[in-house]
Amino acid sequence: MRLREGAWRARVIPRRRGGKPEVMEILVGEPIATCLSPSVYDMICKLGFEVRESCDISSIVTQNGEVCWKKITDCVVYTESAQGLDHRESVRLLGPLCQAVHLHLSSLPEGQFEMRYAPALQWTGVPELFPEILGALRSPESPSVSLSLMKLSSCLERALGDVYLLIGKDCPFLLRDLLASEELAQVFGQPVMDVLKVFVGSPRGLNLRNVLWHGFAAPQEVPPKCLLFPARYCSMMVLLAAGLGQLLAGFLQQTGFTLARRPFVTLRSLEDLIVFPDVTSEVLSVLEEVMKKSTFILKIMLPYWEVALTKLKSHRFADCAILLLMQLETGLRRVFAEVNECPKRLLTAEILAKHLNDGKINQLPLFLGEPAMEKAVVRSLIHLAGTYVSRCHPASQLKKQVLSCEGSIGAWPLLPLPEEAEREPVRSEGDSETDACSSLITEIVAELCCHVPETHRAADLPGPLPPEEWPRLLHVLCSIPVRTLFCPRAVLEVLAVLRRVSAHCRRVCGQVAVCVELRRRQWEDRSLRSRQRRNYLRLVRSMKLLSPMLYLILLLIALELINIHMVLGKNASEYQQYLRFLKCVLQYTENLAACTRQDRNKWDDAVRLTRTALLKIWTFIEKKQMLMHLAKKSTSKVV
Repeated sequence: MRLREGAWRARVIPRRRGGKPEVMEILVGEPIATCLSPSVYDMICKLGFEVRESCDISSIVTQNGEVCWKKITDCVVYTESAQGLDHRESVRLLGPLCQAVHLHLSSLPEGQFEMRYAPALQWTGVPELFPEILGALRSPESPSVSLSLMKLSSCLERALGDVYLLIGKDCPFLLRDLLASEELAQVFGQPVMDVLKVFVGSPRGLNLRNVLWHGFAAPQEVPPKCLLFPARYCSMMVLLAAGLGQLLAGFLQQTGFTLARRPFVTLRSLEDLIVFPDVTSEVLSVLEEVMKKSTFILKIMLPYWEVALTKLKSHRFADCAILLLMQLETGLRRVFAEVNECPKRLLTAEILAKHLNDGKINQLPLFLGEPAMEKAVVRSLIHLAGTYVSRCHPASQLKKQVLSCEGSIGAWPLLPLPEEAEREPVRSEGDSETDACSSLITEIVAELCCHVPETHRAADLPGPLPPEEWPRLLHVLCSIPVRTLFCPRAVLEVLAVLRRVSAHCRRVCGQVAVCVELRRRQWEDRSLRSRQRRNYLRLVRSMKLLSPMLYLILLLIALELINIHMVLGKNASEYQQYLRFLKCVLQYTENLAACTRQDRNKWDDAVRLTRTALLKIWTFIEKKQMLMHLAKKSTSKVV
């Protein structure tokens, strides 16, 4: 993207091409010296350097690496009402401690660092990160320190979420809510959590995580005569991570709890991994020239881009992605401020907001919709951007989950059963209940099919949609595009619940398949006792109910997904009722997953749970408060 230098005030000159406005040029102003507002710059680059007195490192950490938390927490200052933190004074007093810790860690031999601190850093799940950070602290390149602090704050946030789940159930969505939780205060103590709030948990404090991850901090915001702010604060965050590990170890020993780490998201689909074209040496040489000339890249941020390119060449793709993501936001924030004629918001802009504070439409998506670059070698990237569909957005991930689960259910009829098992009679107390469930499933699916968009209905099928057509319908619904650009918190919250429902359905599918295969082999080997044979027959009978039930839930998820933005039309009370309904469905799938475990085999219980869940689903559908109902009302009003 080329932006010509000129007056500060943005000027967009429209030109018509085929009836569509085209952005011809946008004029930008003088080179930008900083992306930090005056108050943030003062907080980060000045306050922590005001107190010049030296601090003895032995008062902060012992020779054995034990963190002396009282020395640190004594620097945290509270307001007169004792209900809040005095962030400015706390930062000022913590400055000398950060300086002492930085000098200590940057001069510590790697072997001694490993011996003193490695055991206390295991709880983070990424102990291999810290020797790398230690090397960055000794590096003269400031981007390396900033990158280390970004990775450290991210890993610390995830590890704290794992600790939260020792006591709590649903991990808070925002870091500030996580740090303010009673659960973490119970593990680490409130004074320790207040220290973390000063460093990473509040926009009134240092707010290091957000300042770096959102691309506000340039590599050299501080004059050369001073220590770069990321270095001393990165060192302090390393020590705090070790200190938290020591406190956690004591808590786990006292309670007998075991810390379980949530698995990372892994992109296994080849389709996800080959989204972007290969970056050839020719493209890299062009990019190096573009970096120096393009006004999309702020000159003060150029060192980040240079390091990102170096990381790319050395196949450090995660590091490259981190640096580019935050600099992409910086560049887009600049364009946002220009096209919306609000230069002051370069320091605060929410570039993905649909509306500005004054209610005007955000012009950034319109601007980016036009061709942004004219060099021939990157035309493939431009074409890709024009046809790209989000793959990692929660809505896209939910579609993949639904289709994966559908494929697993579709494989059930292919599971071979012993011939004598088909002939052997079994007495089941739930026969009438199973028949009632089947009838209710048919009614609910018929109601759901009424809300499939008319353009995607099968016109050649009179009457209710037969079960053999349900898989096709699911694939059709998952092919309907879902807008992912503007997704407020309510949308993301509903998506999160639906993804958990889908995940439990997938777990049930897998457990049933494994159990059927195991019991079939045991039946043929004649190693099943009489009661186990009857239980196996109940499993076979239950599959005939669970299969359509799971299809019903997947259809419900798919229909709610394509109408997901209708949730914004609900008032607070309606939204809470809707969320409670979804959590009832979630509770059913959780219980079903528990019943179908190989060590449980509660197949009759599964039928009873299904009956109860169907009644709740039917009752809520009758209220016409589903998103599919709101979408139909909205369409009717338009017509």
